[in-house]
Amino acid sequence: MNGATPRFWAGPLRYWRWAARERPGLFWAVIIGGLGPVTLAVVPPLRHAIGDPDAPPIPLTYPVPTGPRKKLTGYGDETE
Repeated sequence: MNGATPRFWAGPLRYWRWAARERPGLFWAVIIGGLGPVTLAVVPPLRHAIGDPDAPPIPLTYPVPTGPRKKLTGYGDETE
């Protein structure tokens, strides 16, 4: 090579080879970051295929008991 930085659109594979040697941190960060959207599309169907169900939804409210409330006594709850 003549030492000049290759341009991406002129030859992507040549640029990737250069980036893997000269700037490995940036190169692998882009590769791993690019796998994120692929992971979102691939992992959930694979989980369901091997039998891993989704977790039940978290309750957003506390269940209110039915029936009358008990009358509290003691601990200063009496009204005089």
